[in-house]
Amino acid sequence: MSLKILSKLCYSMKQSTFLSCINQYASQKNTKTKHVELDPFLAPYSKSPNDQQRLYVWGMAEHGALGDLKIRSREKKITFLYRPVRLRFAYSHKITDVACGYGFTVYAVESKNYKLFGSGLNADSQIGYHDPRRGHPLGIILANIPIQVKFKYSDTRIKAVAAGRAHTLLLTSTEGVYALGNNSFGQCGRKIIDNEDYTKLREANNFVLNEGISKVVCGQDHSLFVTKSGRVYACGWGADGQTGLGHYKNESNPTLIEGDIKDENIVKVSSSADCCLALNDKGEVFGWGNSEYGQLLLDQNIYQVNTPRALSLNKTVGKVIDIATSGSSCIVLNDEGTVFVWGFGILGKGPEFKQTSTPSPIPPTLFGRNEFNPSTSVKSVYGSLFYMAAITTEGNLYTWGKNKWGQLGLGHLKDQYFPLKVSVGAIVKHVSCGADHMAALCLPYQ
Repeated sequence: MSLKILSKLCYSMKQSTFLSCINQYASQKNTKTKHVELDPFLAPYSKSPNDQQRLYVWGMAEHGALGDLKIRSREKKITFLYRPVRLRFAYSHKITDVACGYGFTVYAVESKNYKLFGSGLNADSQIGYHDPRRGHPLGIILANIPIQVKFKYSDTRIKAVAAGRAHTLLLTSTEGVYALGNNSFGQCGRKIIDNEDYTKLREANNFVLNEGISKVVCGQDHSLFVTKSGRVYACGWGADGQTGLGHYKNESNPTLIEGDIKDENIVKVSSSADCCLALNDKGEVFGWGNSEYGQLLLDQNIYQVNTPRALSLNKTVGKVIDIATSGSSCIVLNDEGTVFVWGFGILGKGPEFKQTSTPSPIPPTLFGRNEFNPSTSVKSVYGSLFYMAAITTEGNLYTWGKNKWGQLGLGHLKDQYFPLKVSVGAIVKHVSCGADHMAALCLPYQ
């Protein structure tokens, strides 16, 4: 009997019984060591270093963005998950970054073979070209599968990934950026081809900036690149000024953004739709793009801004250490761990607080700070089209906003008007917020 078959027969056993069974098998085979490499099917019982990593997903599942969920139900079709579910994918892959797009998810992993995996919507080859039946590419992929990218060097690593509405960016260690998917507006950094058939794209576009790229960000249909020297480049859709290039046209070539950030050392940019924020090394914030809901703190008659402008935040907010945007609002975090929000939508301060043109603080008590936990504070913030999220210094995740598909992970489908802690059975280190789903990389409790 093979070890693989034996493993599956023992799957329903208790852990102690299972390990005894495996060790007995190993001794009968006269193995030199009692360590047995288990089948991934039984990875939950493994004691390997990979077991130190946790991957949780939740939200809309029907389009496959949550990966292989057959472990939960082999017969009933799963439409959505409104509670975090731990995926087995992390048992056998060391994940270095994750990005949730509009109905799809991509993972960067450390591996000598496949370095990128993905699942979900694939109508524009945003997670690669896959045709089990030759000439019939898959538009939906229901399990995490390898994405073949032809890197120039075998030792190239993927440092970060980003996902937009239908395109994906990969930041590599030595080869610059690779872009997959829809390029209708030039968001993949190459020439726009009229009536291009994106379902049959087999090659990723590769480009390098002389300054070296340190961060990549996807808006809805545009791309942003932060260089090692703190400058920002952009390409893609510019109808709302989201490229920040001084015009409202599409741009297919990654181009330097100037305006008020021209001489600044930018350390982070954020965009989930068509409004963009940038943060410099002094804790100052700049913005451009859509401002229909007052996201850029400008005159109410100004709806689009095509050049970065400094936002007068510091007198109200203080030094900013993190930024994020939703489709109609913005969120920043200051160095005291206080979260500020403004714009329009569910902002986290109750059902009556729907719009504000000035940054408003969310009470720290809503993130767990109290007399028993006086040092608890928020350390990072995130945003998507219709909701927001924050991670505290204790590794707790809080979410609020629209919740139609359970993307808040709170165990229900009701909109959430205040930050509420998500029941994740691990220490949350990083999350990615898609349009209708989320993914969280975590560490186990010690």
